[in-house]
Amino acid sequence: MIDWRAIDTVLLDMDGTLLDLHFDSHFWLEHLPRRYVELHRLDEATQEQIRARILRERGTLNWYSLAYWSRELGVDIVALKREIQHLIGLRGDALDFLKWLHKAHPRVVLATNADRESLELKLPLTGLERYLDAIVSSADLGVPKEAQEFWFALQDLEPFDPARTLFIDDNPEVLESAREFGIRYLLGIKQPDSTQPEKELKEFIALDRFATILPEGLPSEVRRDKGLHGEEGSEIG
Repeated sequence: MIDWRAIDTVLLDMDGTLLDLHFDSHFWLEHLPRRYVELHRLDEATQEQIRARILRERGTLNWYSLAYWSRELGVDIVALKREIQHLIGLRGDALDFLKWLHKAHPRVVLATNADRESLELKLPLTGLERYLDAIVSSADLGVPKEAQEFWFALQDLEPFDPARTLFIDDNPEVLESAREFGIRYLLGIKQPDSTQPEKELKEFIALDRFATILPEGLPSEVRRDKGLHGEEGSEIG
């Protein structure tokens, strides 16, 4: 599906793409509301109010900012995340994919909405950093990936040719923003959260396993359990 000779840069999302989104989904929608109620000694019904408050910030820098939520909710978000850090883990064959990219030598950039506090928690636990040429957080650029300004700022910081760039992300709004900017090769993720049903991505190809997009002729253990679902209007052909 991909002519790797046409790819100079690979931009990768972190949560839901390289890492299982289960940790984040569980933390923000279950663990944090429950611990907030416990710490502030509030009624259990308050949990739903906290969930709604969190979801109102979806797609903004606040949504991704641990400092913002620590301040707004009066709790130590990083400490609460560490309570369930055992849930942080790589998706499927993400490590095999990263190892192959490292040997194949395109420039590999983590382009994430996670802020630096999130990165400081997750990178040491996952070992992602050793396979990346650069890490760029939307917090560094002052605008989330959902906005066009992110891509212009990223290109200034990490020059790349959109026509020779592959970007993989589980968020369809982010993929649409990348497409509007002109990035040619785009892939979504079919099941970002291993505990939730697969997602429908109408506009983009949805990837089950990274092995599917690796060149033919690789060892079977690298390409095992492959699966790729194309949708009408997809950006890779």
